[in-house]
Amino acid sequence: MDQLEIFKALSNKTRLQILQWLKEPELSFPDQKPYGYDNGICVGQIQAKAGLTQSTVSEYLSIMQRAGLVTVTRVGQWTYYKRNEEAFMALSKLVESEL
Repeated sequence: MDQLEIFKALSNKTRLQILQWLKEPELSFPDQKPYGYDNGICVGQIQAKAGLTQSTVSEYLSIMQRAGLVTVTRVGQWTYYKRNEEAFMALSKLVESEL
């Protein structure tokens, strides 16, 4: 766990918002219901909700992926993102014990 990468990833309001949306994807992305939530949320859904360009959202998601905060699944031409809950548990322990 690279602490610096994690805190850099968390230092942006929109990235924090995306992580909050991914915490409860069924509530935040009801349009994805017909496709299910097992693989995560399609980048297009995240982009539409954020109201930013796809390149900006993709960069934000890439930063969060490098920090280990989200996982990525490719299905055909689609890319899905999901929160890495294990990383958040480890981050919680880190903050509690070291900071």
